[in-house]
Amino acid sequence: MQGNLPPEAQEKLEDLQDLQETAQKVAQQKEQTQTALNESKTALDALEDVDADAEMYREIGEILVATDYETAYDDLENKVSSLEIRLEQLTKQEDRVQEQFESLQGELQQLLQGGAGGGGPMGPGGPGAGA
Repeated sequence: MQGNLPPEAQEKLEDLQDLQETAQKVAQQKEQTQTALNESKTALDALEDVDADAEMYREIGEILVATDYETAYDDLENKVSSLEIRLEQLTKQEDRVQEQFESLQGELQQLLQGGAGGGGPMGPGGPGAGA
């Protein structure tokens, strides 16, 4: 089908495909960040039940290193805070990509329906309206 499209429509279709790939990557990063955040919050909650004098170790790469309660707690709090910020950024990015996708999709539909005459089957309130 792409071979029969006008060059402008083909370019918009390729842009849509690129945006779709970007959306998938952002969604995957968001899911990974959410998982890491949930794990860190669980660890922080578990740490609250541990005696402050308990012998503690922290995993760094392939080794365990001794640490104290306060350092471990502070590090986990910082990690949770950073992950929450990252999750918020990814959510905003996901929203922006979705808006771009919908706008471009509307432009492509207009091109395929014979230009910017408006009113076609999509009606005046279809995707891309109000731009």
